[in-house]
Amino acid sequence: MIITNASVYTEEGKFEKRDVYIKDALFTDCAKEAEDGQTIDASGCVAIPGLTDIHFHGCMGHDFCDGTREAVDAMAAYEASIGVTNIVPASMTLSEEMLLEICSTAKAYKEEGLQEKRAHFQGINMEGPFVSVAKKGAQNAAYIYKPDAEMFARLNEASGNCVKLLDIAPEEDGGMELIDKWHDRVVISLAHTCADYDTAREAFQRGASHVTHLYNAMNPYTHRAPGLIGAAADEEKVHVELICDGVHIHPAAVRTTFKIFGDDRIILISDSMRATGLEDGDYTLGGQYVKVTGNLATLEDGTIAGSVTNLVDCMRTAVLKMGIPLESAVKCAAVNPAKCVGIYDSCGSITAGKTADVVLLDKEDLSLRQVILRGKAL
Repeated sequence: MIITNASVYTEEGKFEKRDVYIKDALFTDCAKEAEDGQTIDASGCVAIPGLTDIHFHGCMGHDFCDGTREAVDAMAAYEASIGVTNIVPASMTLSEEMLLEICSTAKAYKEEGLQEKRAHFQGINMEGPFVSVAKKGAQNAAYIYKPDAEMFARLNEASGNCVKLLDIAPEEDGGMELIDKWHDRVVISLAHTCADYDTAREAFQRGASHVTHLYNAMNPYTHRAPGLIGAAADEEKVHVELICDGVHIHPAAVRTTFKIFGDDRIILISDSMRATGLEDGDYTLGGQYVKVTGNLATLEDGTIAGSVTNLVDCMRTAVLKMGIPLESAVKCAAVNPAKCVGIYDSCGSITAGKTADVVLLDKEDLSLRQVILRGKAL
């Protein structure tokens, strides 16, 4: 395949007018290798790498915590169709028995290998159950556990060791010990936590390197109590997730976050739940009832319950409604998440030798024109 006349996002984080060559599902620098295939005229388009969502729960009526192959497959199909070509779906706070079933399903699905017209399932983001009751958000308090390294070992083994991120509240008993034991094998993310500045700083120094949905389910930043947000800002190795759906975070706060952290340390996520891609109505998340109206999803008590906006729309919102440069938004939705979960050597940029996942967007309104998944147009 040859993609012509596009403005192509480069590894240097800029756009340049050039052609893109694809051979055997990989990008190539050699035009001759690609010339026998399909040619796509991408005039008026930007070409960006396929996105990677490292934190979402569901879409199209399905949820990762359904614990079925059919749910994972339907989610992978929808995500691929919109340009999210790599997925790391998130679990919720549930019983160990339910989490073991979810992990076993994930292992079986991953072992099947790549599925046609499906996003690449890259692993699990284990958002629960090691969270704080006081900052549970939409997590189910009935199933919250103290951080337990041995319990996590059982879950990870059941998943075929495919947990990519492990979310914990470090102030809870066992939290620091869990970080000590697992930080060199999974990305430890601080989440749903009451941690103050000193506790969060200690957690980062012991090996945590990530913050789940910054600002949400944590203490706010204040000038005398900067908390987790201030600690993350002080630790240059730490990446932070940001939900740019227009509901979770005010546009001014998004712009401020980019000024504080820079686009090298921010990862855009969707945190989407099963209603994403469907109409308003009543749904569930982690066994709890959720009401969806427009782009707002809430529990019965009014707590925001994830989003109903996919990652491509979040990226588009960040650019068109929040004033974030497209170059930065693409880095935070395609490059940084791929680096976070250790897959940037094979995807996340339009580079010879990497998997040929390309998203063509209209230059003006960033509407979706075409998705090329592993060298094939969807």
